[in-house]
Amino acid sequence: MAPSAYLGQIMAQKSDPNSKLIAENRRARFDYFIESDLEAGIMLFGSEVKSLRQGGSNLGESYATVEGGELWLINSYIAPYREAKTWGHEERRLRKLLVSKKELSKLWNATAREGMTIVPMKWYFNDRGLVKVKLGVAKGKKLSDKRETVAKRDWDRQKQRLLKAH
Repeated sequence: MAPSAYLGQIMAQKSDPNSKLIAENRRARFDYFIESDLEAGIMLFGSEVKSLRQGGSNLGESYATVEGGELWLINSYIAPYREAKTWGHEERRLRKLLVSKKELSKLWNATAREGMTIVPMKWYFNDRGLVKVKLGVAKGKKLSDKRETVAKRDWDRQKQRLLKAH
């Protein structure tokens, strides 16, 4: 295969409209130490998927929990879809996350025994056009840890400026 054809193939994959980022919880890495992460499916209504394609969502205050042998996403926001007049959806409802039983038992152990939190880090459409959630198993940071993170980020930024100047 010629290099230009290969490059064109890569560019076509990256510009695929189905595999795109919907929403990202950027604050999660600031507020938590992310120990591990996993991908989960999510059960949605049609109006929710259409609203996500338009970009109306927020993961800022949401979290996941294991209840009754199932994994649930709590307090995630999906904007109402205007064209769905009578069969719309609630904006902040419980949404079931789809993981294997083995992953579910690991998550339950992490939250119940070790005091960890399950934080949604981002929503995206995969290459097949399905909505996926990237979950992080995390431990909360204390205020001093957050200050340390900010100081490290500022120092890295200052270092880059110095290297760029020379």
